[in-house]
This record gives sequence, structure tokens and C-alpha cells, in this order.
Amino acid sequence: MLVLSISGFLVFLKTSIFVFGYISKNSLFPEPLNSEEEMKYIQMFENGDKDARSILIERNLRLVAHVCKKYSNSNAELDDLISIGTIGLIKGIDSFNYKKGVKLATYVSRCIDNEILMYFRSSKKLNAEVYLEDTVGKDKDDNTVSLQEILENNERSIEDEVDLKFKIKKLYKKMKEVLKDREFGIITMRFGLDGKKPKTQEQIAKMMGISRSYV
Repeated sequence: MLVLSISGFLVFLKTSIFVFGYISKNSLFPEPLNSEEEMKYIQMFENGDKDARSILIERNLRLVAHVCKKYSNSNAELDDLISIGTIGLIKGIDSFNYKKGVKLATYVSRCIDNEILMYFRSSKKLNAEVYLEDTVGKDKDDNTVSLQEILENNERSIEDEVDLKFKIKKLYKKMKEVLKDREFGIITMRFGLDGKKPKTQEQIAKMMGISRSYV
């Protein structure tokens, strides 16, 4: 099971909610901006306009789907690639500098590509997934021992225990603030936050009677 840092998970969570907002409004891939509109919003964003940033992201979501098509033969699900590609898009919008003479579409396409390639590289390192409940050996009494039991028995200072529990509590509180009950349940199952093995989008869709794309 891949363990994300709290800050990393919140970035992913915020991005997923952002994309979900457009899906729920039936406008996942709005029309791109023309060159004049694009420059207008780029300059507005440069002057600190957060609404302009959102518009630049929204109107370039179609580009994310276009880049993801290149990886259609990979084992990754398209929905996951779009989520990952959207993170690259947001990073690209945030770091773009029009004064360097590069087109926005060219620059963010590279950022989307890089984000997806980083995902594939990290996936290769995790080919052999390990789950907390997996058996890792036996104790002196010939009883099976799980990874979770080993981790729980590792000695940590009281300060570390308190800090960890505080961070976990803070993370779950934030999730419940921004997610509806159904969304919280889906995130919990998708990432195995309930201590169980993470479920695929297809498994969750069957359990909840909804489409995989909606998951």
C-alpha cells in the first residue's frame, strides 16, 4: 500500500475534488481559450487573480485528456492518469512564465507528461505491493506475524505517537470538511484508509452501483 504524506495526500485530494466539480457539472472538458483570452488571464493571474488561475486550469483540462491518450496502452486506468495529469497541469499553470516566449500549451503539456512519467517511474519501484495485513514471517511460537503487528510493536517515543495521532486526526477532519459522506467513503475504499486493501475504481463502482468514471 502506497503511503502518502499528509501534505501530498491533501494536494491529491484537492485536485481530485477540483476535477470532480467539472464532472458533476457535465463540463469536464470546456472549450480552450483563444490566444487573446489566454494572454488576458495569464496576465491577470500574474497580478494575483486566483479566479484567473482557475479559469486557465479549467480551460486546459482538454489538453490533459489529449496527453493521456498517448499512454492508453499502459496498465494504468485512464481516470487515474487524468487525475495525475491534472496535477501536472496545475503545476504548469503555477510556474508558467509567458515572458520566456514559450506557448502555454507547449509548456503545460511537458508538465503533464513529466507528472505522468514520474508516476510510472514510482510505480515500477512499487511493483511488489505490500499491505499491512500481509504475512511477513512467524514468531517463536510458530504464529504468523503481519507487517502491521511489526509496525505496531516498533518502539516510538510518546511525543512521536501523539504527533502522529494528531496529524491523522487533522487529516480525517479536513477530509470530512470538504467531502460528502459518499465521497469520503469512496476515498477511504480507494486508498485503503480503513486498514483494508485498496479497492480499484471498478470494484467500488460495482459495490455502489455507479459508473467507474463517476468513482
